[in-house]
This record gives sequence, structure tokens and C-alpha cells, in this order.
Amino acid sequence: MGCVAWDNDGVLTYRDVGVVLRTHRLGEADRIITLLTREHGKVRAVAKGVRRTGSRFGARLEPFMYVDLQLYQGRNLDTVTQAVTKEPYAGPISRSYPAFTAAAAIAETADKLTPVEREPATQAFWLTAGAFGALAREEHQPGLILDSYLLRALALAGYAPSFDACAVCGAAGPHRFFSPASGGMVCDGCRPAGSTLPDQATVELLGALLSGNWLLADAASSVAVNQAPGLVAAFAQWHMERAIKALRLVERR
Repeated sequence: MGCVAWDNDGVLTYRDVGVVLRTHRLGEADRIITLLTREHGKVRAVAKGVRRTGSRFGARLEPFMYVDLQLYQGRNLDTVTQAVTKEPYAGPISRSYPAFTAAAAIAETADKLTPVEREPATQAFWLTAGAFGALAREEHQPGLILDSYLLRALALAGYAPSFDACAVCGAAGPHRFFSPASGGMVCDGCRPAGSTLPDQATVELLGALLSGNWLLADAASSVAVNQAPGLVAAFAQWHMERAIKALRLVERR
């Protein structure tokens, strides 16, 4: 766990590292910051005075930043008392529209997949921080980073898709049909009505994105790269039971 202590007023304070998922205005000068932290899971905290010109750490608490934090615990919202930048991901991400929209969809997904505040979600934290870092460093196409994140985040949440064996009966593949509701690729005997018939190269790309095989993913054909996002979005939104609003803004190429 992060360092936890009581201050002189009997208030519980703690340190943690986290990535900023989103912010909301509060009053004239404050913001509510939604963070995904390494030790404390999702935390919502007030950052006082960050919208003032002379704020000590306003720029450090923008979406996608990776920060070292000190906070004190409140009844409903914690309060940020210190923020030190670990990685300034927001800058390079915000300068690229494809990277920015992909990061927005990642942040929205991370927020929705961690519904319980202050519940440890260490793997989700590292996955999200890693995705922001990959976008900032331009390691791969933003759309591929986003699709890989969605598949892996859903797997962490208990909704791992199957791209080899049939998602229903477990029969060894390869199989031809894809069904979001069934959990991925399905055999001829298990395919429900409405199943799609993706290109085999697309199925291989999806498997690579789930496993983190970037050598294969980066070499994928344009057909696979163009077809995969629709399948990933359908799978994600079916199992999350809600739309990822930021996906509508994502630029694909």
C-alpha cells in the first residue's frame, strides 16, 4: 500500500501514484479530479485553486498525466495536497488528434470498468498508464493501441474474448464467425443469428492485440486494421452494457 499517516488534525493522509482520467469544474477555481491509482484504485479528489493562473500544480492534473500524489481522505471526496509529475503524457497526446481521441476513449473505459472507488485495481492502473505512455511516445498506431487496451481491459474485468477456440463450446479453431454476445469467435454449430464473418487476417490481428504481440499487430494488413475496430467496439460495448461515447470521435486511418 502507499504511505498512509495521520496529520496533526487527525486527518488521514496518503501518497500514491496515478493517472488522471478526467476533470470537472468545481466552483470558480477548483476541480474534481478522477484518478486511477496504483494502490487505491479509482479516487475522486478535489484539487483546490488549480484553475487560478498561479496554481502550483494545475497543469500536473490534466487528463492523461501520470503523477505522484499526496492526498487527505474525505468523507465523499479526497483532497489533493501535492502533485509531482512522473510522466507528462498529456502534452504529446494533446498535440495529436488521433492520439487524443484514443486516450479519451481509454480514460472513459478505465473509468467505467472501475465502478467502485478506493478498491485496488493495480493491473488496470498499469494497463492504463502503459497505454497513455505508448500513445505519448507514438509507439504504434493510436487505433491499434486503443483496440489492444479495450480487449485487454475487458479481459482483466472478466470478459476475455476468444479468438482461437469456439467461445461457446471450446472446439479448437480457427473458426469463421464472430459474435460479441457469445464472447468472440464461434464454430458453425454454435454461431447465433447476426454473427459476422471477419477476414482471417482480422482475427489474427485481434489475437495479437489481446496478447500484446506488437510485431504481428504492426505488420497487419490495411483490411485487418480497418475491420478490427468495429468488432472490438461491438464486443466492448456489449459486455460493458453501455456505449463508450469517445469512440465516436476516434480517428481511424
